[in-house]
Amino acid sequence: NKTIKVTGTVTKVEWTNPHTWFYIDVTDETGKVTNWGLEMGSPNGLMRAGWTRNSMKIGDVVIVEASRSKNGTPNANARMVILKTTGQRLFAASSQGQP
Repeated sequence: NKTIKVTGTVTKVEWTNPHTWFYIDVTDETGKVTNWGLEMGSPNGLMRAGWTRNSMKIGDVVIVEASRSKNGTPNANARMVILKTTGQRLFAASSQGQP
């Protein structure tokens, strides 16, 4: 149930069923970089929420509001993705519901 907010650079996008995943490199306060895996809803659900395959590209900086995995790994269920360059907020169509 712990909501987190992470900022990072997109390294990979997997636009596949049943859930879309994307990965970002997040740098902590010590300079250590961790690659986070973030799950979103299905491609169809994302398109209904305003996404296209080109909404988020490798190299984009994003801010993600998500629910962290219970096992403590750097994985989470995304709720909202904010594109840092434009400020656009996109609902992640995940099982967590819209914030």
